[in-house]
Amino acid sequence: MSETKRTIHTPGWLSDFQKFIMRGNVLDLAIGVVIGAAFSAIVSSAVKDILTPFIGLLTGGVDFSNIFITLKGPVKDTLAEAQKAGAVTLNIGVFLNAVFQFLIVAFFIFWLTRILSKLHRKEDAVPAAPPAPTKEEILLTEIRDLLAGKASS
Repeated sequence: MSETKRTIHTPGWLSDFQKFIMRGNVLDLAIGVVIGAAFSAIVSSAVKDILTPFIGLLTGGVDFSNIFITLKGPVKDTLAEAQKAGAVTLNIGVFLNAVFQFLIVAFFIFWLTRILSKLHRKEDAVPAAPPAPTKEEILLTEIRDLLAGKASS
């Protein structure tokens, strides 16, 4: 009895997906997302732990994370207490912190792209030296000059 070999047919979309995933710009984007997530954690900490308390100090001790409106349920002093009690809240302070984080990220990206574009322009401003002529080009130039000399005599 002969054994029948079965081949597994891979769908065409799978190889297309592999080609798509392995393209350089997709990998660059994936790396950017991972770095962006790490950078987001740093910005979140900067806003929550440094910027918000400083602004709160300037505004008379206002803690932005505890600016909220209770829509339904028991009214509590802090957002954490209201959420623990099951109240429905409109979290204005949390939204303000998100806006601060966005502005900081946008400001950082603005300066980063500005610096990188200036560096890129400096690289473009320096013209590259023309490549040295090849042996064939030198030989053809000599032949041209000899032929031009014979034509003029």
